[in-house]
Amino acid sequence: MASFAVLLRAVNIGPGLRVSSADLRGAADDAGLADARTLLNSGNLVVTPGTSGAGSAADVARLVEERLAERVGQDVSAVGLSAEQLDAIAAANPFPAAARDDPSHLQVHVPFGDLDEAGIARLDLASPGREMLATAAGVLYVHYVDGIGRSKLTPKVIDRAVGAPTTARNWNTITKLRAACAGLASR
Repeated sequence: MASFAVLLRAVNIGPGLRVSSADLRGAADDAGLADARTLLNSGNLVVTPGTSGAGSAADVARLVEERLAERVGQDVSAVGLSAEQLDAIAAANPFPAAARDDPSHLQVHVPFGDLDEAGIARLDLASPGREMLATAAGVLYVHYVDGIGRSKLTPKVIDRAVGAPTTARNWNTITKLRAACAGLASR
């Protein structure tokens, strides 16, 4: 059975947009998606297509966006990843030591569009810190060697370099999303 992860952008951080886990699961139910499960409280959802007719990760994300807007009265950006895409992201990880030894400082930035490789290359050259950057499997990997909080590679800087908005998850979350998708697929 196909399973998908849906990642919301910029929710439940600071004083901005709040989306409860109940609303996220409810939006999935409203869309006809099945087996809705949220992870953490940062806009992570795993689902199966259910009766929605969704055949792709983009379809699933669009359905969740539409139903969430109805529920919370605001636009919420979402990007979808299939279980296969999550597996490809894990397999292509250029920083396996960071994934093993420092997973909370290894982030995967998933774009809402295509990556601008030239923009990312300029970002890498201009980076004032010791961050390590690489692209693979359609995403940007950033190992924040000295921590995320003080890095000059803010989401705004990354989005500009990538050429599209992104949403980021640390390696611990990527691992949990993969496991949740695998659990749904094995049902």
